[in-house]
Amino acid sequence: MEMTTTIGNHAGRIAIIVNPVSGTTSKEASANEAAIRLRNMGHEVDVFYTGCPGDATRLAREACARGAGLVIAVGGDGTVNETAKALCDTDVPLGIMPMGSGNGLARHLGIPIDLEGALKVITDGKVRVIDYCTMNGEAFFCTFGVGFDAAVTHAFSKQPGRGLVTYMKSALMEFLRFNPAEYTIKAGNKVLTEKAFLVAVCNTSQYGNNAYIAPEARIDDGYVDVTIVHAGNQIVQALVGVDLFTGLINKNILIETMRVQSVSIKCNRSGSIQAHVDGEPRELQECADIICRHNGLKVVAPEHADSFKPIITPMSNIVRETRTALKNLFHPWLIH
Repeated sequence: MEMTTTIGNHAGRIAIIVNPVSGTTSKEASANEAAIRLRNMGHEVDVFYTGCPGDATRLAREACARGAGLVIAVGGDGTVNETAKALCDTDVPLGIMPMGSGNGLARHLGIPIDLEGALKVITDGKVRVIDYCTMNGEAFFCTFGVGFDAAVTHAFSKQPGRGLVTYMKSALMEFLRFNPAEYTIKAGNKVLTEKAFLVAVCNTSQYGNNAYIAPEARIDDGYVDVTIVHAGNQIVQALVGVDLFTGLINKNILIETMRVQSVSIKCNRSGSIQAHVDGEPRELQECADIICRHNGLKVVAPEHADSFKPIITPMSNIVRETRTALKNLFHPWLIH
């Protein structure tokens, strides 16, 4: 069960960690606005910029060692993931200003993609206690996957550009040549050997970009939701893609789901396994052991996210985010 507290004026020193090259828009103005508002509330605020992979984790750990009571990640899923890794199993909450192309954790928590809304969440200071997961000891916060979604992640990581259009292009190219593999999945007393299009282990309901791979997943229940998309013909598999964006994926005939505290996945194909952890590509030489770590992370977020409704929730999000995108297009520096 989730718990909610407030940071109030007790956060003291606050660290803002900015990835200046994540996503598709500039981050400096947003970070500076956040710093100004928090300083006006009486907080000491330090702003740090990352320069290479791993910097956000290092900077967050250093900030905690200096006494930071709140660490805010400004960037995309990768920046949020790296920052959160340093805060797991500590009393220091994570704040999120989502400025990437997917923003999976922020969307699930109900943190607005609109920057003004995200700043209001941070300054309101509501702190929730949520779960995180580990895959072979590596922390993640949204989804782990093998199969098609992992293949797309690997292809997308090699593209020069970012954003939804580039991702969809990578997905289409992989879909036309993808060959499903057989997996052995162990969850509790249940053992499945299945040829699968993909296997996703989800702490949150979506990958990002309103693609709902596990619409009923909760981030504070102590369980992961496992979604198995069985192999089928290309037409039926293409319909799974449609169901991702309507929230009706659990109704698809190719889908099997389970809710467990831990799961082990082994690919029965020889060689290394392509996987992804929160959208970051990984090559595995062994099985993937995933464990849900209950109540392991504090995060500044709305006290309650709206309940999910198939079709209605995805469409409402798309309309709202389209309005935000148009506002940012014509007023790229206007956030208040």
